[in-house]
Amino acid sequence: MVSLYDGGIYLVNGTEIVPEAEAAKVKALTGKDADKESARKGTIAYSILEQHNVSGDMEHLKLRFDAMASHDITFVGIVQTAKASGMEKFPIPYVLTNCHNTLCAVGGTINEDDHMFGLSAAKKYGGIYVPPHIAVIHQYMREMMAGCGKMILGSDSHTRYGALGTMAVGEGGGELVKQLLRDTYDVAYPGVVAIYLTGQPMPGVGPQDIALAIIGAVFKNGYVKNKVMEFVGPGVASMSTDYRNGVDVMTTETTCLSSIWRTDEDTESYLSLHGRGDDYKKLDPADVAYYDGCVYVDLSTVKPMIALPFHPSNTYEIDELNANLGDILRQVEKEGEKVGGGRASFTLTDKIVNGKLLVQQGIIAGCAGGNYTNVIEAAHALKGRSCGCDEFSLAVYPSSQPVFMDLVKKGAVSDLMAAGAIIRTAFCGPCFGAGDTPCNNGLSIRHTTRNFPNREGSKPGSGQMAAVALMDARSIAATAANGGVLTSALEFDCWDDVPAYEFDHTAYDTRVYQGFGKGDESQSLIYGPNIKDWPDMSALSDNILLKVCSRIMDPVTTTDELIPSGETSSYRSNPLGLAEFTLSRRDPEYVGRTKEVDKLEKARVNGQDPCGLAPELTAIFDQIRQIPGQENVKVMDTEIGSVVYAVKPGDGSAREQAASCQRVIGGLANITKEYATKRYRSNVMNWGMLPFQMDAEPEFEVGDYIYVPGIRSILDGDLKDIKAYVLGDPVKEITLYIADMTPEEREIVKAGCLINFNRNRSQKQ
Repeated sequence: MVSLYDGGIYLVNGTEIVPEAEAAKVKALTGKDADKESARKGTIAYSILEQHNVSGDMEHLKLRFDAMASHDITFVGIVQTAKASGMEKFPIPYVLTNCHNTLCAVGGTINEDDHMFGLSAAKKYGGIYVPPHIAVIHQYMREMMAGCGKMILGSDSHTRYGALGTMAVGEGGGELVKQLLRDTYDVAYPGVVAIYLTGQPMPGVGPQDIALAIIGAVFKNGYVKNKVMEFVGPGVASMSTDYRNGVDVMTTETTCLSSIWRTDEDTESYLSLHGRGDDYKKLDPADVAYYDGCVYVDLSTVKPMIALPFHPSNTYEIDELNANLGDILRQVEKEGEKVGGGRASFTLTDKIVNGKLLVQQGIIAGCAGGNYTNVIEAAHALKGRSCGCDEFSLAVYPSSQPVFMDLVKKGAVSDLMAAGAIIRTAFCGPCFGAGDTPCNNGLSIRHTTRNFPNREGSKPGSGQMAAVALMDARSIAATAANGGVLTSALEFDCWDDVPAYEFDHTAYDTRVYQGFGKGDESQSLIYGPNIKDWPDMSALSDNILLKVCSRIMDPVTTTDELIPSGETSSYRSNPLGLAEFTLSRRDPEYVGRTKEVDKLEKARVNGQDPCGLAPELTAIFDQIRQIPGQENVKVMDTEIGSVVYAVKPGDGSAREQAASCQRVIGGLANITKEYATKRYRSNVMNWGMLPFQMDAEPEFEVGDYIYVPGIRSILDGDLKDIKAYVLGDPVKEITLYIADMTPEEREIVKAGCLINFNRNRSQKQ
């Protein structure tokens, strides 16, 4: 079904795969010897990166993007940061969508206040503003902004428009701020992995099935981590562009950096339909292209899939699951015990009724599930059938108003409603825990992007726990037609009769504010009472003292665990208010611990001896002065901050708050074995925290102090073999290191955060 090549490959004429070890075959096919360095330049990714790189060095890229996008959880903080850094206008098209805090359902006026702030920012700085319910962020960008050969940066991890020939990257807000200031996105040239598609999907197999098959094969082994996934091969042509979009958006769950697809006449038709035919150009790899790996996917062998809780990589064929329900579900229940942590329980085997799995809810929504083709196919499966009047329910969220309008015209909406489905507007809530939360101990099957713990909105800390399994819209519809009994789409015979989509731009013409290039500096930003400026953060001192405030030994720590999604999103325009939720689902005592450390640092900065607030520091500094070379260390010259140890943090969302929430309440560093994603590590650095790593097991516990001398000088060096000291009796020396940082990243951390760095720079100019 899906197989991985061990090592690099040459792709010849777009169809012949030659393993690097058999490079001599390239000459037999082309008449020329294989030239690896030349062939590296033959990928689609290389050509696009080269066009956007301003460094003159393709090994160390400095990229400028063509457009950007943010939603209403992230754009307030980005605009506030850029404003504090001296931004006067949006230099490139910047789309502000309102698809996350859309419902304005909690927190009083604060969500709509954020929306009004976004509109005022679009007017002042020259942006594009998409009001609530009009479109989810990625559907709008597909329909109106993506184009062949472009690059787009978004403050959402699922920023992926590769099926339209656009290399798109999801990053934390700091990276978008850099683009607003006409700085660059700095990254080493990434590896490029071929996703070679052959065959064509069986009727009833949808884009989520293809995506889950790939994710299941590559996530755990990191095969495409921080690389570009380049979709090539004859199988691309077997899928419509709308279908390809549904596969492409899920590449985020592999932890890749970006994605790109070869383009063809169907891509051109899609762009022309949306009034942007001029944005089409044919993208194909060169006659000989070298890739750092290859994922071979025979589309004809992929069957309907399910990703069980609590990760998109926990994949099974639905038929395989149904044949082994008890064994497989008991394994998931063991994971559920870890997630619940004794505060809540979750069971699955009790949902086996007469040998079949009965689920409680189905959702088809967002940038992955709410596409036209998915909803049309779901409507065909449910036409003339019923979801039933028992506990199972189904909700469908079309991805944009234009999609919704055509579904109405085609009769799909009435067919779904007649079957008992609830139709909602464009909203990302089911993807991050803010919409259609199922009942306690409920299992929801969703064609959305993620099924991390609590992504469905439950609260284990309050004894409430549910879970999500990811599936394609077609199998969800088949399950709905069977009253909630888990059913593969292959049991139905109603697929592949999809009428042509008719795009109507009227909803955008009448409601979207198009302000790019029309900024009016005289306009004022509209602030609600919950919109707060970033608090001051101090510059890095020569020596630092870190107090361990959390120690997480799980194999992976998601951004949802670092800062919860869901109801907390209402507070994301209030840095200190949101920070109260940091690690609340994983380590509820963390906030109290780090705030005590923050009091010590604030006292020091204000000229007050922190030893007066924490008498233990007197003994700690006595120990520090026993370290060779540290005899004259002074308390008032040593920055004090908290540190989180996690084995592998940062899988999941791009939102910068996963790092900024630590920083604003005293965080000064992370120590890890590795970072799950580049974007989380970038967020750590942009918020002035040190991205330490260590190979050894941590020889420290929560409450211990770690002293790191000469850190500013270390940031000027090679970042290897950093000596640190766990204080106690005895003092233990440990070795840390920091993976390579760009010169700008080093200076940002020294300055204390990106805002300070930009302020310092502007004062020097």
